[in-house]
Amino acid sequence: MAGAAHARPAGGFHPHLPGLGYRLGAKMLGASMWFFIFYRARQDGAVLLGMKHPWDH
Repeated sequence: MAGAAHARPAGGFHPHLPGLGYRLGAKMLGASMWFFIFYRARQDGAVLLGMKHPWDH
């Protein structure tokens, strides 16, 4: 009725897995993004949370 019991997803499309260089590059870019976010949160966290005004030094 709604579909065959042995249907393949997307007509049998089987994408290739990314290579090692792409996986390592993605991990490095993701890690550097989070390091930068945490660095900025450490430097400007009180301003971002509204606990301090940026013009108050």
